[in-house]
Amino acid sequence: MFLDTEVQNQVTALGRRLAKLREVFAQGGHSLYLVGGPVRDLLLGNDIISERRVDESAYGDLDAIDFDFTTDCLPEVTKELLLPIAEAIWDVGAAYGTVAARIRGLTIEITTHRGDVYREDSRKPVVTMPTTLDEDLVRRDFRMNAMAIDFIGERPSLVDPFGGVRDIQDRLIATPRDPAQSFEDDPLRMLRAVRFAAKLDFRLEDGVVEAIRLMVDRLDIVSAERIRGEIDKLLLSPRPSIGLRLMTETGLAAKVLPELPALALEQDPIHHHKDVLEHTYSVVDKTYPDLQLRLAALFHDVGKPRTRKFEKGGVTFYNHDVVGSKMTKKRMRELKYSTEMINSVSRLVYLHLRFHTYQAGWTDKAVRRYVSDAGELLDRLNALTLADCTTRNANKVRALEDRMVELKERIVELREREELDSLRPEIDGVKVMEVLSIGPSRQVGEALTFLMDIRLDEGLLGEQEVINRLKIWWKEREEAGECPSP
Repeated sequence: MFLDTEVQNQVTALGRRLAKLREVFAQGGHSLYLVGGPVRDLLLGNDIISERRVDESAYGDLDAIDFDFTTDCLPEVTKELLLPIAEAIWDVGAAYGTVAARIRGLTIEITTHRGDVYREDSRKPVVTMPTTLDEDLVRRDFRMNAMAIDFIGERPSLVDPFGGVRDIQDRLIATPRDPAQSFEDDPLRMLRAVRFAAKLDFRLEDGVVEAIRLMVDRLDIVSAERIRGEIDKLLLSPRPSIGLRLMTETGLAAKVLPELPALALEQDPIHHHKDVLEHTYSVVDKTYPDLQLRLAALFHDVGKPRTRKFEKGGVTFYNHDVVGSKMTKKRMRELKYSTEMINSVSRLVYLHLRFHTYQAGWTDKAVRRYVSDAGELLDRLNALTLADCTTRNANKVRALEDRMVELKERIVELREREELDSLRPEIDGVKVMEVLSIGPSRQVGEALTFLMDIRLDEGLLGEQEVINRLKIWWKEREEAGECPSP
């Protein structure tokens, strides 16, 4: 199948950049096909090489783009062909037939046509190679990813044995072979299916949906790190709610993110309250694609099921921010997130209602407290606060936006007068010990906390005034027997 002009132009441009690669494989009488994501993206109409790179004299930096190829060469032959032309060569997985290289600044991977046989207890296949191109393509996850473009021929042509082009036209995600067998072989493909649905706004074939529902327990053999990777990619897609909704409906979420389906609280006909699950989908979609922010949006209300109470003719979720923060830490630890990521996301969940505690207005004290509590998460916290407003009441939305504008203006004003982003007591621990005639101890920390409260509540008072306040505070504590006399 021949490609349209635009796709041919992009493949030709890539071929010029990798002319030596084409040449060594052609001269050796070997095949070489571009496969996987780049082929799919080309047929979706995406520009895999930006216009400024089409001109051979101005290709620019393509470091961020990986191109996958498949060939009839065994790995050792591929290495021999690459040695004279590559800037670097390394094994990605010799047992799986893959060799990686850097050529003219591009990172490429070349894999021998292969077949995979999976064991029941492992995602790692037993590999047979070389095989035919069709056998290589049928082992791939989805039909839209099981296509190849001949990289050797003068005119690029498409190999599409399973109807990937038709699936792209129909905006459909389907597997090259029976979906139950595909997911049995590699259960991570179930999460990849919902992730691609969110990324491309495609629907899942009915058989794929049914197979996922039947086989969610196969995820038990997949590592937490690989599951986390798919969740992260899904959350950074244009519309994460598509994938999150599919995860909930198929049972995937109950397996890997049980806090999500738990948000589908029973709607009481008397004590009306919004659908927390649908609200969460909406909040995630409304945030900009930053992983910390979208994880916080995903988890921000997970404490509601545990804190829901019906009282005084309504429903309440008191302390769901505190409970949710703890639940967030637990789930993220199980998914093997970094300590830094866990701390940031759980902090955002803990603070996601903080903006609304300052109903009286943005005094200097309120601004200092808010900025200090948020720290480096300030911009994300503000974004989460705005996204958390999913009401259809235009007046409420406008009022929230106006208050956020007021806050940002007050922050600018205060930053001009104070070191707002690095708030700290006006004297340090060394000075505290000198003034109070004490050594390093718990009392120094307590004194600094006292001084920090003054700094947040009253701003800059001057060193002498702060020292006087510290002496009075210390004397009162001595009189109350709360600290030893110096």
